[in-house]
Amino acid sequence: MPLRAFKNILPHIGAANYIDDSAVIIGDVTLADNVSVWPTVVIRGDVASVHIGENTNIQDGSVLHVSHAGKYTPNSAPLNIGKGVTIGHRAVVHACTVGDYCLVGIGAIIMDNAILEDYVMLGAGALVPPGKVLESGHLYIGAPAKKSRALSTEEKEFLEYSSAHYVQLKDEYLAL
Repeated sequence: MPLRAFKNILPHIGAANYIDDSAVIIGDVTLADNVSVWPTVVIRGDVASVHIGENTNIQDGSVLHVSHAGKYTPNSAPLNIGKGVTIGHRAVVHACTVGDYCLVGIGAIIMDNAILEDYVMLGAGALVPPGKVLESGHLYIGAPAKKSRALSTEEKEFLEYSSAHYVQLKDEYLAL
């Protein structure tokens, strides 16, 4: 079963979402409307909350998690993902904030308390270190992630297109 309670807290799932049977969503997780969660994704809201905005897609094999409050971290760190976000295959998105209409490339890793502002494109395999802020409207690549260049108007439009495409695709899956 894809949805599991943790400490009696069940995930809250919005309308018209697609969650693949092989995905696992645990605990304090909120999915807004029109979210798609593809095969073998794990979203774990066990020690802090996870919020995923409308029209966002989490692609195959991605892991989304949070950080707890403890001896070395006085505050827990939730995971907040905005609307219209594309999380590429096998990404690890951990206890951070991802703004609206971002693209997280295949195999990218985003660490605790990092912030991707709106309209950020993070290249495949990039590593965003803890606490780093990625400025809106730019492409970031590498490990550690570094600003490469400003996004073109066409690339910003592509970020919105990617989200809309996955909403359409998840609707096709739901119709099967």
